[in-house]
Amino acid sequence: MNKHIERYTASERSNHWAVAILFVLAGLSGLALFHPALFWLTHLFGGGAWTRILHPFLGVAMFLFFLFMAMRFAHHNRWEKNDGQWLRQWKDVVANREDKLPEVGRYNAGQKILFWVLLLSMLVLLATGVVIWRQYFSHLFGIDLIRLAALLHAFAAWVLICSIIVHIYAGIWVKGSIGAMLYGWVSRGWARKHHPGWYKEVSKGESGKR
Repeated sequence: MNKHIERYTASERSNHWAVAILFVLAGLSGLALFHPALFWLTHLFGGGAWTRILHPFLGVAMFLFFLFMAMRFAHHNRWEKNDGQWLRQWKDVVANREDKLPEVGRYNAGQKILFWVLLLSMLVLLATGVVIWRQYFSHLFGIDLIRLAALLHAFAAWVLICSIIVHIYAGIWVKGSIGAMLYGWVSRGWARKHHPGWYKEVSKGESGKR
């Protein structure tokens, strides 16, 4: 029996890292335009004019790659009966008492909430970004709507950045998670400990192939 289980295919990992790279670029260019104190970040993109040109295109590219990834993983992030109980036992989660938690499938309740928050944030960023995209679309909207869109855009960006920080922290906290996204494989022990429901599904599938 193989000692490792494939958690992410090469295609899924490439999709994830494309989103991550675009997030960093869109985030830095957006922060550069957000406040004068951060304007020095525009030097990373060739100056203020280029930053203003590139930021919306980077944002659209990030959304499209994320949407493709979301379509792949949405069915794994459907809310299930055990997820509510998992959240109610948050003290066991924080204390790493995973043996006391309800059986977790491919993703736990925290990961599922993060997934939907990210998707919602991306949708708000796209919609508001179109409204304030001066070169192509802002002339189609009134000034009040543009001002509201700018506020919502900044808020959604803040939510997205905070969510990604949580995502990175969780990946570091649960040893083996980053390796899964780098190399695609996890040990059977890791799968049994953190995602026993998913491990049973994978093992059942392997048995059916024999």
